[in-house]
Amino acid sequence: MVETDQVEVERQLRAGELACPCGGGLAPWGHARERSIRGLGMLRPRRARCAACRVTHVLLAVVCLLRRADAVEVIGAALLSKAQGQGHRLIAARLERPASTVRGWLRAFALNAEAVRGICMALLVQLDPLTGPRPVHATAFADAVESVGACAAAARRRLGVPAGVVSGGEPVVGEVSPWQIAAAVTGGRLLAPAALTESINTDTPLAAMR
Repeated sequence: MVETDQVEVERQLRAGELACPCGGGLAPWGHARERSIRGLGMLRPRRARCAACRVTHVLLAVVCLLRRADAVEVIGAALLSKAQGQGHRLIAARLERPASTVRGWLRAFALNAEAVRGICMALLVQLDPLTGPRPVHATAFADAVESVGACAAAARRRLGVPAGVVSGGEPVVGEVSPWQIAAAVTGGRLLAPAALTESINTDTPLAAMR
């Protein structure tokens, strides 16, 4: 996962500042196929190759999630509405998405809720070691959504960046929203069917907020 500024990502890639999970440096290696992301338009992610393990990677911006055709902000809005008690049909109508699509998002996130909460709480402690106990909600789903917002608030405090507002009233840290932070720390797998077991990398979301 990389930040949204493609020019800066290209600079980092050519300067050897982006690292593979194995620890090796990444170098340019063409582009992935162009894809349409609803809410963002057509995107063609950069591809990179590790000099150490020779594995290639697609550099996905934090505005996207792995194998999802909608921007993370749209999906995040659905998750927040569900945590507030709304049903999938009402959410789908408001977001102008098929009810089956929204239901799929909610079910996928529900399966990952405990893992997402665990990742976000671990990051929260790194960002704010003095953070107190978090509110306990009726469902693990709502707990996970709350933890995403808590991470964004802690990052804002740590970096000394005042919150802005984007459409829909979502708070942002600099130009990075809570759901983009969630995309970064989960490696784009917020809704992935497999358990989230990757180690946390605070550098990626924090660098994108500076």
